[in-house]
Amino acid sequence: MRVAIIGAGIVGLATAHALLDRGHEVVLIEPGGKQGRPTDGNAGWIAHTDVMPLASPKAWRNLPGWLMDPLGPLTIRPGYLPHLAPWLVRFLLASSPSRIKASIGAIRSINAEALPAWKALLSSLNLDGHLRGKGILSVWRHRGDFIRSQDIIDRQRSFGIAAEALHPEELAELEPSLHSVEAAVLYPDACYVSDPAVLAADLLRLALERGAVPVAAHASRIELQDGAIHIHTHSAEKAVVADRLVISAGIWSRALAAQLGDRIPLDTERGYNATYPKGTFGISRPIMFEGEGFVTTPLDTGDRVGGAVEFAGTEALPNHSRTDAMVQRLTRFLPHVQSEPSAKRWMGFRPSIPDSLPVIGPAGRDRRVIYAFGHGHYGLTQAAITAQMVAGMLERRPGPVDGSPFSAQRF
Repeated sequence: MRVAIIGAGIVGLATAHALLDRGHEVVLIEPGGKQGRPTDGNAGWIAHTDVMPLASPKAWRNLPGWLMDPLGPLTIRPGYLPHLAPWLVRFLLASSPSRIKASIGAIRSINAEALPAWKALLSSLNLDGHLRGKGILSVWRHRGDFIRSQDIIDRQRSFGIAAEALHPEELAELEPSLHSVEAAVLYPDACYVSDPAVLAADLLRLALERGAVPVAAHASRIELQDGAIHIHTHSAEKAVVADRLVISAGIWSRALAAQLGDRIPLDTERGYNATYPKGTFGISRPIMFEGEGFVTTPLDTGDRVGGAVEFAGTEALPNHSRTDAMVQRLTRFLPHVQSEPSAKRWMGFRPSIPDSLPVIGPAGRDRRVIYAFGHGHYGLTQAAITAQMVAGMLERRPGPVDGSPFSAQRF
């Protein structure tokens, strides 16, 4: 089949390779230069060990304190609150015990296959060198907070996820630069990549070498016909014509889905980060600073601190006072790190669904169109397995993961 993919972020690129593997023709529709794509600046984690949705007891414990701080880990710009209200209602509904249980099951089902899917994809393309297998650390400033998180750690272990509580001397040996940490857990099987943007560039280059056709344009209108799907763009004179269509354009997918009759509660969790020269932090693996709202990663291209959630839509200018505040909080743990002009600041748009599950599945109006967006904090983690699921759906055959929890029609 001739398959058009709208969006050449990490999910779209992984999907392109899954379809090329199966002998399909691929057209990648991506305007290029789009600011705020999570693919270009995320933390680089393949966080397949995570099992909890954002709407969870952990988030609710921290939420009041976060919202009291305008530069804290989570904030809502006042002017955006009326627009966000329907999303927040769905987030509240997703926080019931039964909904949390269902979300955990779905997250585990897709994340359990995430790393094997990535290893298979990278191996097939001779890109294994992008994967870093040093594990990931979670650290707590106060031991009491660690004890309150024990139920989550126990749940991870019940799924067969290795989680090793570290004694202070073990932590000091692993990460001697860390200070002010009273508890830590090592996830030895967790991985990260060299740099998400570099990985994406390699995936794009190889997709084009394998025959994928690039269309540098913004998809504006989808026309469904009996014989084919016509994708109209702002710049091309003729529509792109395809047998099947994958919509994988992150936050920009919402308007396209609406054209097809699907009202998806998709909004953006704006995330901030700063990337310092390589070696600045003095850490050897990624670290999650529990309850602080940020993480660090020693990427090949520099040491990155990132996180925070800001609800303000796609039009508001970045507020890098949030980045500065995040760096200031980091100095509690890495006192030698200071804000400096050489740090590259970035803000991106995580495409977020209230129940923390991506939308993967057919459009309600036409099963020839498959959605693959809304991965929130797990776009990189779930990209390769999402690609395999999409390929199965396009060919109307069983995929590696049950797609029903991710259906667009669940709303």
